[in-house]
Amino acid sequence: MRRIVFIVYPGFELLDMSGPASVFNGANRALTARGEPSCYGVELVSADGGPVASSSGVVVQTRSLGDLEAQAVDTLLVVGAEREPLLQAMRHAALSEALPAKAGKARRLGSVCTGAFILAALGLLDGHRVATHWDGCALLSQAFPALNVDADALYVKDGGYWTSAGVTAGIDMALAMVASDLDAAIAAEVAKRLVLYARRPGHQSQFSPLLQAQAKADSPFADLIGWIQAHLDVRLDVPTLSERAGLSARTFHRKFVAATGETPARFVETARLDAARLLLARGVSLKSVAAQVGLFPAARLNEAFERRFGISPRLFRDMHASL
Repeated sequence: MRRIVFIVYPGFELLDMSGPASVFNGANRALTARGEPSCYGVELVSADGGPVASSSGVVVQTRSLGDLEAQAVDTLLVVGAEREPLLQAMRHAALSEALPAKAGKARRLGSVCTGAFILAALGLLDGHRVATHWDGCALLSQAFPALNVDADALYVKDGGYWTSAGVTAGIDMALAMVASDLDAAIAAEVAKRLVLYARRPGHQSQFSPLLQAQAKADSPFADLIGWIQAHLDVRLDVPTLSERAGLSARTFHRKFVAATGETPARFVETARLDAARLLLARGVSLKSVAAQVGLFPAARLNEAFERRFGISPRLFRDMHASL
């Protein structure tokens, strides 16, 4: 039995704990359906033990960290919270004193969302590549320069250290743990039972390019970005886009970069590759994907995909199409 321990504290984000916990419970159910014994035991632990209220008001019952038998812990995960509850947890003397010793004996140590700040404050993530919620990446990097903060990843596995981005990314990380511990078929069954759209790999961005650009773009580019997303299979060069935006090519290029932080060419390629990943995950043929996203012939898709993600589109499809 692998003991999965979640460290919680007053004001913690409930989904940071309940999402991954549901994954491990789902793996147990899938194993039982196979006629095999359960693999995971989930425990909630806090600095002082007893009832702990989450940010949503839901109260959970916890064990005391001091009573935790660290040598028997397989995976220890610190959950995240908003700024004030997080700061209070970072200043909690009992948590700061007991957590390092317990964490050092776990096979896997990690965090969900901003829980990385608590581990970082204790020096437990020094020298490692880590992920956290997009809104905290810059602060985490500035406050703890010994960390290599990956601002783009959904989750990061760096040896025995696992860290994830915000809320639902913890589910993706837990699914990856299950796949590593057991097999991909079990993880796929859990994802299906949780009615997930797809199991997302850790290197997938926290944002789709559409969402990210629409959040930053000023009018008229929000509308243009929506049009781009719906017309990936057509010519999307600067002359085409600038004409649609009603601007000269030079003015369009300058204003688009200022509004989105990317050149038009980079944005279009990112949008095409993001769409390609979704299609590949559904098992669509490379030739069809290349045509649908405007990266035809397939050799062009292959070159762009490998350059961006370090993996061939065919291998990506084989890894994810059945999940």
